[in-house]
Amino acid sequence: MLIRREVTADLAAIGQVHAAAFADAEDPHRVPAEVGLVDALRLGDAWLPALSLVAERSGEVVGHVVCSRAHVGAVPVLALGPIGVPPESQRAGIGSALKHAVLGAADALGEPLVALLGHREFYPRFGFEPAANIGITPAVPEWASPLPVRPLAGYDPAVRGEFTCTAPFMDS
Repeated sequence: MLIRREVTADLAAIGQVHAAAFADAEDPHRVPAEVGLVDALRLGDAWLPALSLVAERSGEVVGHVVCSRAHVGAVPVLALGPIGVPPESQRAGIGSALKHAVLGAADALGEPLVALLGHREFYPRFGFEPAANIGITPAVPEWASPLPVRPLAGYDPAVRGEFTCTAPFMDS
């Protein structure tokens, strides 16, 4: 498996990955919100091309992860998500490899902190902790249960305050 930055030729496959990963078994014709979210992020100012990664196996895109620009107060940080792996490729380490790769890339770029928007129960093993532990509160109260964050090497413990992310997250 290869983890690499997305390229334009991957866009349709990325949409298919998220459509499969977040499909609703009760309404299989509904397009999952994550598909539109990735497209909306890609069109906005918060898009960071270096942090949109795909997992490729045998020439096929089998996973995708993205981090976009967010803020704690006025300090730029990252929002992780969505991350998607189709059901037939899950439980093979693809999601874990994508998480490790995007966190490593963010750290190498000097980013201070990554906040997770999505499934929270799988992330403590990746170094995430409740945002409240380090004085960060979510702009959206529903995100506080808990809002997981992962301080990176560039993190300054004096950074505290409200976590906000780009409009597509607020609209989804």
